[in-house]
Amino acid sequence: MSVSDIRVHFGSVAAVDGVSVEVSHGEIVGLLGPSGCGKSTLLRVISGLIVPDSGSVSWDGADLSRVPVHKRGFGFMFQDGQLFAHKSVAANVAYGLKNSGFSRVERDARVRELLELVGLAGYENRNVTVLSGGEKQRVALARALAPRPKVLLLDEPLSALDRELRERLALDVRSILRATRTTAVFVTHDQDEAFTVCDRVAVMRAGKVLQIDRPERLWRNPVSREVAEFLGYEAVLSQKPFHGYAPCDFEVVETMSAQASEVLARRFGQDLSGANSDEGSSLSVPARDLPEPEQLVGVVVDKLFQSGRAIARVSAPGIGTLTATLPSGLAVATGDGVRLMRTAS
Repeated sequence: MSVSDIRVHFGSVAAVDGVSVEVSHGEIVGLLGPSGCGKSTLLRVISGLIVPDSGSVSWDGADLSRVPVHKRGFGFMFQDGQLFAHKSVAANVAYGLKNSGFSRVERDARVRELLELVGLAGYENRNVTVLSGGEKQRVALARALAPRPKVLLLDEPLSALDRELRERLALDVRSILRATRTTAVFVTHDQDEAFTVCDRVAVMRAGKVLQIDRPERLWRNPVSREVAEFLGYEAVLSQKPFHGYAPCDFEVVETMSAQASEVLARRFGQDLSGANSDEGSSLSVPARDLPEPEQLVGVVVDKLFQSGRAIARVSAPGIGTLTATLPSGLAVATGDGVRLMRTAS
């Protein structure tokens, strides 16, 4: 599928501003960005629900501009599932096969196949109103996959669920899409969700795609400060012209003397409060401009326990506040001066 130079204006606001994206057969591409960045508007352009001011959407080289929504052969999965409350699970899934030309026997077989795929085998006769939020989204996914769509468009399908369930379903969604070899466009504001589900991720802001790449390359090589900060990099070291960004993980290797700690504290002043973040121990710095040796000093402003590890929030001179892993057995307290060593890049 090819999305070429799409532009959509709502009054004077450019909701989508010259976006082009290629999606290969069987590929899952994510549109990642904050609310209002244009990702859902772009998804609706692809589906045919919104006619763009300019640009085109094509499938296998055929322009879809004049093809109505119901004839594009694209599936859609919404945030709230939009299931029919008066229908059973099987009837909801079978609705996706309406006017498909399948016989009753074929429809029933397809429904059973999909319910087994999404982990709901034996749920055919249950009413959807008694299902949990995660189960409802599984039914919605099965319904969207039932007619074997050319492209499945997923608009924040997991955002209404709690974090633990979202993380579990994100893995399941990817497995299901891969198992069915479904071409998909997945809209989300959640970085972890996008990186879990998608083969490539397009970071969007103010109607534009800032960068598109595989998750690991996107994380390791953000092309701009704006992309780096959106991905959760906490601070930027830019005393020299930078040549791209790279995440750096740091570990506290030793505490400093009380005298050194006091000197640092006086030097930082108000900077000791730092900024809260839950993005892990990452620091954004120009890859070629790291000081040698790769060490930093700073003052501990807080201690946390996240993802099975102890970490310290450290305010470092000329950089800002970052997080660093605390080795087992090393005791530090708020206000301690510490020395950090870069552990990975």
